[in-house]
Amino acid sequence: MTPALALDDVGFGFPGRKVLEGVSFAIAPGEFVVVLGPSGGGKSTLLRLVAGLLEPSSGQLRIAGAEVRGPRRDVGMVFQKPTLLPWRTALDNVLLPAGFSRGASATERARAQELLAAVGLPDAASLYPAQLSGGMAQRVGLARMLLHDPDLLLLDEPFAALDAMTRERMTLLLQELWLSRPRAALFVTHSIPEALLLADRVIVLAGRPGRIQVDWRVDLPRPRRPETMADPAFNEMALALRREFDLVAA
Repeated sequence: MTPALALDDVGFGFPGRKVLEGVSFAIAPGEFVVVLGPSGGGKSTLLRLVAGLLEPSSGQLRIAGAEVRGPRRDVGMVFQKPTLLPWRTALDNVLLPAGFSRGASATERARAQELLAAVGLPDAASLYPAQLSGGMAQRVGLARMLLHDPDLLLLDEPFAALDAMTRERMTLLLQELWLSRPRAALFVTHSIPEALLLADRVIVLAGRPGRIQVDWRVDLPRPRRPETMADPAFNEMALALRREFDLVAA
């Protein structure tokens, strides 16, 4: 089976500074992989390379067997901040990849409405970003990512700015959306509990330049719930990962 995403000895840097070096891994179709690591380890850079927003200094990236040469319609991305246009409604922000309501087809408009409902915002279509809470704004970002039903999802710490309770709800919502239509996903976070709630695999990326330190399979049944965090297996895995993380982050 052709991997949904494959990285082969990928490196990236600027003159006098390497950010990533020798990064190799693959993601199968329908597999959820979380990249965990300290600040400065190259996690966000890695996502931008996969998204085609940056070019690698060395190595090769392939999506569904084709070399990454720029942004692709079959890749959806959510950034650390919702990046909503303040002068556009929630519906228009979801429709941004289609050119807003004016350029969108009836099918795309209907899908945008369905996605707003799917993320728990059925009545928010006409609201502007200033009228949305942080969690609501990030839900709009999730809906926008899914508009064209991409086969690869890229998520760059999308819940990091939210309070703890909202962050947990958004994590579980993302899992629910993913389970309804499993697809390859690459999710960046600093949070070990968040990683274990979402991931099929956890990759620890650390060092300067960033390299893969750990690649772990997460064998916890789905769907994962808040009570999953009280499961001894969850806590044992979190503790072991914390030890690894502390070692590579030191």
